[in-house]
Amino acid sequence: MKPLRYLASLACGLLFGIGLALAGMTRPQKVLGFLDVAGPWDPSLLFVLGGAVAVSAVAFRYILRRHSPLLAESFDLPTTKPIDRNLIAGATIFGIGWGLSGYCPGPAIALLAAPDTEALYFLPAMLAGWWLFAFVAKRSR
Repeated sequence: MKPLRYLASLACGLLFGIGLALAGMTRPQKVLGFLDVAGPWDPSLLFVLGGAVAVSAVAFRYILRRHSPLLAESFDLPTTKPIDRNLIAGATIFGIGWGLSGYCPGPAIALLAAPDTEALYFLPAMLAGWWLFAFVAKRSR
C-alpha cells in the first residue's frame, strides 16, 4: 500500500505544480501584480483562487462523507481552531515574505523544474527559515 501512496503523492504534487505554473503563480511579477492593489493591480489570480475554492467546496463535501481516505487509515484534519499569537505571527511573516519576494513555498518548489536565479536564492532562504522555526519551536518546548 505504501508504494501506491507514494505514487499518488507524487502524482498530486506534479498536478499541483503544473497547475501553479499554468496559473502563472511561479512568476513573481504576476503574483506581485496581484498583491499590489495600490499600483497596477492584476486581478487575474482571482480566477485561480475562485477555481480552487469552488473545487475544494464541492470535493470536501463528498470526500469527508467517507469513513477514511482511499490510501490511509484516517483523515488528518486540523484539530485546533483558536487564532493565537503563533498563528498571527506565522501568517504575518509568511505574508511579508510573499509580498517582498513574490514567491510562495508551493510555487517556489515547483520552480525546481525550471529554476531561475531568484528561485535559487529564495529556496535556500526558505529552507533556512523552516530550519530556524523548527529550532526555535524545539527550544521553546
